[in-house]
Amino acid sequence: MSEFETTAAARSTAQTAPASPHRAGLRVIAFYEIVKTLCLLLVAAAAFHLDHAENFEHMVHWLEHLPLTDSSGLRWKLVSTLVDFGPSKFVAVGLVTLGYAVLFGIEGVGLLMGKYWAEWFTVIATASLIPLELYETLHRFGWLKLAALVGNVAIVVYLVRVAMQTRATRRKAAGHTS
Repeated sequence: MSEFETTAAARSTAQTAPASPHRAGLRVIAFYEIVKTLCLLLVAAAAFHLDHAENFEHMVHWLEHLPLTDSSGLRWKLVSTLVDFGPSKFVAVGLVTLGYAVLFGIEGVGLLMGKYWAEWFTVIATASLIPLELYETLHRFGWLKLAALVGNVAIVVYLVRVAMQTRATRRKAAGHTS
């Protein structure tokens, strides 16, 4: 058997290997990334919509006149923040949000398709946000922030383990020894 045939046979074996035992975990993470993508697309659409002064004014007016009991003052904080922010900055918010949506979409679709590069792409992208999440959690504690931090650390640890096992399995299937 020639070297070419050996390599082709190894590729065929690697491609028809049984599904990874981690496939369910990867699908859960992919679904999570796709849900984040959809949410960010909605936020981006809203931000681009609020760029127009009349839409922005309608939103502020609507928030000011909501018939809610205002025990926490959250609504007034939101109105104040929106007024301070102004409609002109919503294009930047929309672009940044759209950028993150694309990033999360690539991660989710890559993981759903079982792509090895998507595992590492997700590790790098998720791990890069952990220092910011840690700072935010320590600086202004919130249970939701802590849950996001713990969840993202768990995702990174899980994906590193899966990617390392996948690498070892692929090398073994290709006939390499390490």
